[in-house]
Amino acid sequence: MRWHQFHALAGLMVVALAGCGGKAADTTLLRESFDSGDTYSRDLDTTPAQACEAARRALLGQGYAITRADASSVEGNKNFQPKEEVHEQLVLRVSCAPRGDGRAQVFASAVQDRYALKKSPTSASVGVGALGSVSLPFGSNDDSLVRVASSTVQDAAFYRNFFTRVQQFARQLNGTPAPATPAQ
Repeated sequence: MRWHQFHALAGLMVVALAGCGGKAADTTLLRESFDSGDTYSRDLDTTPAQACEAARRALLGQGYAITRADASSVEGNKNFQPKEEVHEQLVLRVSCAPRGDGRAQVFASAVQDRYALKKSPTSASVGVGALGSVSLPFGSNDDSLVRVASSTVQDAAFYRNFFTRVQQFARQLNGTPAPATPAQ
C-alpha cells in the first residue's frame, strides 16, 4: 500500500468514526448539562420540615391533590383536559434537605404526562350447539386512556413562580412578614 493510499484510507476511517459518534451526541441523555443553574432548587431560610410544609401549602393553593407529604418530601398532582379526547397530568415532586447551616435546600421536579383516548371495538361470542361458537360484534367500544407522552417540565418561569410561592408560605410559617408586592 502506498503512502497516499494509506492517508486516504485513514481519512475515510476518521470520517466514518465521526459519523458514528454524531448520533450518540444527539441523544437526550448526552444533552443533559448538569450546569450550575438553579432552575430546580432554591435555598430557604427555614428548616427542611417547614420548607416541605410551605411547598405542600403552595401546591394545595393551586389545586394540586397531595399524594404524599412528610418532613422531607411532598408530591402532588393536578389533572387537565385541554381537548375532549386528551388528558394531561402534572406531577410535582419536592424534596427538602438540610444545608448544614440551619437552612433548607429545596429541590422540585415536575413531570407532565399526556394521555389519549383509545377506543377498542367489543365483540361477544355465542355458543350454538351444532355450529360451535359464533363471534358477533355489538358495536360498542371500550374506551381507555393510554399514555402517549411524558416529559420533565423545564420551564424556568414555572419553577420560579413555584419557589416564590413556597418562600411566601415559609415566611408565614416562620412568622416573618412578607415583603410588600408592587401594585399591578
